[in-house]
Amino acid sequence: MEIQPRDLVCGIVAGEIDAHVVHRDEHVIAFLDHRPVFKGHVLVCPVTHVDTLVDLPADLATPLFSMVQRMAAAVVDALGAQGSFTAINTVVSQSVPHLHVHVVPRTKGDGLRGFFWPRTRYDEGEASQYSARLRAALFQ
Repeated sequence: MEIQPRDLVCGIVAGEIDAHVVHRDEHVIAFLDHRPVFKGHVLVCPVTHVDTLVDLPADLATPLFSMVQRMAAAVVDALGAQGSFTAINTVVSQSVPHLHVHVVPRTKGDGLRGFFWPRTRYDEGEASQYSARLRAALFQ
């Protein structure tokens, strides 16, 4: 049986797909990414199927991000990393449609460049316009 991307995290949660599980509780599962940026790269996911960060129920935010925070410390303590990089793709570049937070161990000079994008500047007055638009969207 070929596993479709939509079934991947739910399959791991259900025990139907093998994974190197680092942590599991009633709300969160964390396991090694099978194609890590660096060894020790962990994916932290809600156990309940949630497509994206935007869809995450408020009551799952604390368990999810508490584990992300603990995992960021664990990659330093357990692997000798100097820090970590955490990231979430929401739809664009999200290869698996189940919310997952990447926790990647980092060391100065490790060569990671793939997550850094070209920078731009705001034209005069644009920053105020963008911040106002975002403020309005937050409180709709």
